[in-house]
Amino acid sequence: MTSWIRWQDSLWPSPGDGGSLWRPWSGRLERFLPYALLALSTVLSLVLSDHDRTVTLGLAGIAAVWLLVSFTLVPPRWAENPVIIAVSFAGLVTIAAVLEARDTVFLIFMITGFFEAMRLRPAPVALTGIFAVSALINTMPNGGPLRAFADQPALWTVVTLVQTAAVGGGGLVSAAMARQHAERKRVLDELAAAQEENAVLHRQLLGQAREAGVLDERQRLSQEIHDTLAQGFTGIITQLEAAAEAKGDPAEWQRHVDTAMALARENLTAARRSVRALGPQPLAAATLPDALGEVSRLWGERTGVEVRFTTTGTARALHPEIEATLLRITQEALTNVEKHAGATIVGLTLSYMADQVTVDVRDDGGGFDPGAVASSGDGGFGVPGMRARVARLAGTLHLESEPGGGTAVSANLPAIALEARI
Repeated sequence: MTSWIRWQDSLWPSPGDGGSLWRPWSGRLERFLPYALLALSTVLSLVLSDHDRTVTLGLAGIAAVWLLVSFTLVPPRWAENPVIIAVSFAGLVTIAAVLEARDTVFLIFMITGFFEAMRLRPAPVALTGIFAVSALINTMPNGGPLRAFADQPALWTVVTLVQTAAVGGGGLVSAAMARQHAERKRVLDELAAAQEENAVLHRQLLGQAREAGVLDERQRLSQEIHDTLAQGFTGIITQLEAAAEAKGDPAEWQRHVDTAMALARENLTAARRSVRALGPQPLAAATLPDALGEVSRLWGERTGVEVRFTTTGTARALHPEIEATLLRITQEALTNVEKHAGATIVGLTLSYMADQVTVDVRDDGGGFDPGAVASSGDGGFGVPGMRARVARLAGTLHLESEPGGGTAVSANLPAIALEARI
């Protein structure tokens, strides 16, 4: 027989098999319900009725054969043919009407006519079929529709229309539910496809992130070597060159040699620390303001240049990567001052703001023309390294200088708190 799914399809044809959503629970019901209703009606008639049982069994047999031929054994390619469906419906309703006219109990079997009517297409034809079944199922015990409607036309018209509306309304509700299920299935299928696509993209991004991480770590290692070993060796060479020039002054010679030895020891310690971890040593047991103060003090003692260090805003613990970057930029800026500026005073300012933190290094040295240096391509490793450091943390680096006007380096980074993660 049929189900509400056929009714849905006849009202709202749509691509795909929307009814398949209902088939897991309705397939067997569709197949065996007509036979079950026929068997139940037949048994009740044989038990409760005084009619000739042979005739009853014969008519029931004809109904069973009709169900078998017109529904169960119909090839799938013909099952949805409108002509075959109409013939199946007409034969079923006719046999059921004869049985019900013989014994009212067969109205149970006539219920299958509603399901068969739902297969009819288009929708107005299906509604007409439901109306016909409703008229028969209600009037056959009263002499048939012609007599019943002739005797009480208003009553039976209202009853038939109400029942048609109820059965058709059930089909409408079922169709709406089927559409919702079909739409939900479509959305879920699209989500599954999108998730699979996202998983592929995620794997690709992970691979790219690993490659980028390797390149970034190489760059970072080169910067660490420059910020520790290269800076230390630069200081040692500077002190040894000064000692060579001061051979005639034993005390001055000894001072430069002692300073070079101290730098060598510091450099060795820093090199060992770099092997163990890449975090800057001055921050191992100190806050960023304390670390910058100590670095500037030691640098000033070594170079003889006055350093004025100040902190503005409310100091707070920041993410280690932020603090390490600010410290390294300060060290690099001071190294550049020592190598190139010829300054007498250096101003170092650490500024804490609501969402940013800034380090400013200013000197009163000879300065230079940033445009000329950039065009010559001889900017050295220091400034590019500082720019790369701040760029990796979504920060900015500003360099201002002019010949005879000193130099100012300003590094600005997001003030990411210690508990946050980059």
